[in-house]
Amino acid sequence: MYKMKRFLIDGFITSAIMFGLVSTAYADSALELIKDIEVHGFSSSSYSQNFANPTGTRQNALRVYDFDANTFKFDVAELVLKRDASEKGDVGFRTDITYGFSGPQANKVGGPNVGGTDVSDDDFDLQIAYVQYNAPIGNGLLIDAGKFGTNIGSEVMDGYDGYNYSFSRSFLFFLGPFTHNGIRVQYQLSDTVGLLGILSNGHDTTTDTNDSKGFGGQISWAVSDSAVVYLNYFGSAEPQTGVPNNADDIRNFFDTVIEVSLSKKLLLNLNAVYGSEDDATGPNTGDHTWWGFSGIVRYDVNNWLSLNYRAQIFHDQDGARSGSRQKLWAMSLTPEVRINSNMVVRAEYRHDESDHFVFSNRDGAGQSSTQDTLALNALFYF
Repeated sequence: MYKMKRFLIDGFITSAIMFGLVSTAYADSALELIKDIEVHGFSSSSYSQNFANPTGTRQNALRVYDFDANTFKFDVAELVLKRDASEKGDVGFRTDITYGFSGPQANKVGGPNVGGTDVSDDDFDLQIAYVQYNAPIGNGLLIDAGKFGTNIGSEVMDGYDGYNYSFSRSFLFFLGPFTHNGIRVQYQLSDTVGLLGILSNGHDTTTDTNDSKGFGGQISWAVSDSAVVYLNYFGSAEPQTGVPNNADDIRNFFDTVIEVSLSKKLLLNLNAVYGSEDDATGPNTGDHTWWGFSGIVRYDVNNWLSLNYRAQIFHDQDGARSGSRQKLWAMSLTPEVRINSNMVVRAEYRHDESDHFVFSNRDGAGQSSTQDTLALNALFYF
């Protein structure tokens, strides 16, 4: 009996020691993982004035994020947790939790919203969320699974890791894809050429709504130390009114971005897009096409002041993207002051014009062919 008791006691002590060692190993591993997690933040506030003082809607037409007119506004707060899979075999993740204009009131999940609503308790959004694995293939194949920003266009959803040269977004951004839910792979073919591929539920949709998946890709080419070119494509079958399954009717976005540093102080950014859609709905049905162009010139006056000028056109001849058969053009001037390394204050004057009456004024919506706005914006990031 004594030997049996002694055996049980020794076994319990041995098991406890082994369990403690294993637990310590797991704890050490968890601590190693946690210590590499980065925490970042971003916030933006603004005031927007529409000189036409639109009644009724009190909104800037054909805008995303800055659609509220003649009001002070807290735009967005963003909290980012991330761990990059920087080495082959590493695992990582990224989660961007936002409150404000990138939430449901900007209709990020379902697509851009011409109107918009005020910020409410429901305006939280999981803007970006994916897990990442750096597969040990060649130079390392990055695989992201989850929700990520689109590869289409030169403008981005503002965040700690990058904000746009202009305060307002271009028509190309507003009328293009925002996010994708699916799988993204990235591979650096050489020091100058990178490849990207996407397989997703489509664009701006969390759950697939038909039997077809969206697919896209990007080729990036660093032509020189001062010039880079991005060739982008994304196509998906998106739901049409009265058509439950349109797997053969593809919405296509062909997109090119060129960014060139002409000197240490002068930068040029060019973005062109051509789109098409089979059997689309809108002001008329059938096969639709659209195209747009945006050009930005940025000049760094000194180490704290920059001037940004953007000109853009968007031809939506079939009304597939904007809801009206129209030709749009706009220009904006945005002086930017960097208060310190974490805070930026900027102003923007913007003039929009259409060959149709799509803008609002004192007489109501759709009463003007032009729109002039002035915005003041302050943003902070870390």
